[in-house]
Amino acid sequence: MDANDKPEDSALPLLQVAGVTIQYRTPDHLVTATYRVDFDVFKSDRFVILGPSGCGKSTLLKAVGGYISPVEGEIRLKDKVVSKPGPDRMLVFQEFDQLLPWKTVKHNVMFALISSGRLTGQTAEEKAMQYIEKVGLAKFADNYPHTLSGGMKQRVAIARAMAMEPEILLMDEPFAALDALTRSKMQEELLQLWEDTRFTMLFVTHSIPEAVLLGNRILLLSPHPGRVKAELDSDGSDPKGADGKMLSERIHDLLFADQVEEAAVIHA
Repeated sequence: MDANDKPEDSALPLLQVAGVTIQYRTPDHLVTATYRVDFDVFKSDRFVILGPSGCGKSTLLKAVGGYISPVEGEIRLKDKVVSKPGPDRMLVFQEFDQLLPWKTVKHNVMFALISSGRLTGQTAEEKAMQYIEKVGLAKFADNYPHTLSGGMKQRVAIARAMAMEPEILLMDEPFAALDALTRSKMQEELLQLWEDTRFTMLFVTHSIPEAVLLGNRILLLSPHPGRVKAELDSDGSDPKGADGKMLSERIHDLLFADQVEEAAVIHA
């Protein structure tokens, strides 16, 4: 090790989101998507951002990706301020049509490696096949996207992102458009992939069961504008707490307590 190199400290956050407020302008007015959001993500975390539609969770993920700049606060990856997109953060969307339709599965995964300048030729092909095998699609490496199911397309998108070996994998409700059975299978496969490689994941969802299953840490955001309501730990088993409530029940209560109180006031 060079004298100037510092050993990586796993006790330090990989990603730091500090006091982040994000705004965007519509034709009519200025919208505040998130307000002073704070959280840290550590190496190998399965960190889930959970909240209702419109709470700014996808906007926050795009800011971590470097596609949107906060108006307040900052985002740091390995203690460097995030100011633009980079191969150290790969984003997987929920849409199936994020693949290049004129390229095969293998060449879709290779494309990211080659266009980024990371690898070329045979080396890129070998790396692509390594991750295609990890997502169970080796037999479909020469297929084109139109021959694949929705779940298979998402596996290709995940393989393409992971082949870049980013510092953190950003996932924006990647299974939301799948049918219930396929979604469940994809969740299981993602957990198995994490067991195999221990990658760091920042995952956005509005599904409480999905958050409990996939996340080891769960950040709850309030309705618009998104503010941090709580951060909870999960082991994927939805255990009962000291209050006798399941974790999913406690999350539901935390997310919707304000709405219940407002309804009670109205009825009163």
